[in-house]
Amino acid sequence: MSSLVRFLLPALVTAATLAAAPAQADGGALAAAVTFNDDFDGAAGSAVDGSKWQLETGDNVNNHERQYYTAGAANAALDGNGHLVITAKRENPAGYNCWYGPCEYTSARLNTAGKFTQTYGHFEARMKLPRGQGMWPAFWALGNDIGSNGWPNCGEIDFMENVGFEPNTVHGTIHGPGYSGAEGIGAYYNGPNFSDDFHTYAVDWAPDRISWYVDGALYQTRTPADLGGDRWVFDHPFYLIVNLAVGGYWPGDPDGSTQFPQQLVVDYVRVTT
Repeated sequence: MSSLVRFLLPALVTAATLAAAPAQADGGALAAAVTFNDDFDGAAGSAVDGSKWQLETGDNVNNHERQYYTAGAANAALDGNGHLVITAKRENPAGYNCWYGPCEYTSARLNTAGKFTQTYGHFEARMKLPRGQGMWPAFWALGNDIGSNGWPNCGEIDFMENVGFEPNTVHGTIHGPGYSGAEGIGAYYNGPNFSDDFHTYAVDWAPDRISWYVDGALYQTRTPADLGGDRWVFDHPFYLIVNLAVGGYWPGDPDGSTQFPQQLVVDYVRVTT
């Protein structure tokens, strides 16, 4: 996703900072331990679990996104069927101002800064993506030292990104010093229209490699050897982010073909060792 909402700097002190290590199961076998899980169970219309997530607010001038991220349940709510629904709307109900003037859209961006971070492990979400020109859903992570080291020195791992003009393609990317923004290092996966059904997006992160999967199928692995001598910064705690952006340099802005509201539906987010 490459850059930050300018009105909220995520907290740097984490309540649950974990270095992933295998857990010993009964019988001596090694089993992954669940370190973070949200199945989004709850009454329809209720807000996300505040012990796990915080909602960022504001716009994003860095990517030239068009939405204003709101707090509360107006744009991020449970549906009563075990899903989180992030809804992008063509509206400006409270006179929000964006970098380009009065905001045209609202949406939501959730993160776990100050609540959960982890170094290494398996990161996974099952999601149904929105559709349409200008949509930009993402499941990703930022280094929790962003306040002291800044972006991209803190590191960024994009577990899954999609832009609306590529309905059959998702991207996985890493960003760091010397390989950020359009120079990020990654690959893409072509499949079905990802807005038609739920799919699982996952990353395995180890000290010397990061691997990306869609529905269990491996489609790329990155190691320090891919960086051309630049620094591998994926060696410290990262926090999670799930958001639905509208417009921006990469997806382009919505046009006459884009129908609103659009929804990013999340079945679960899970992290293991």
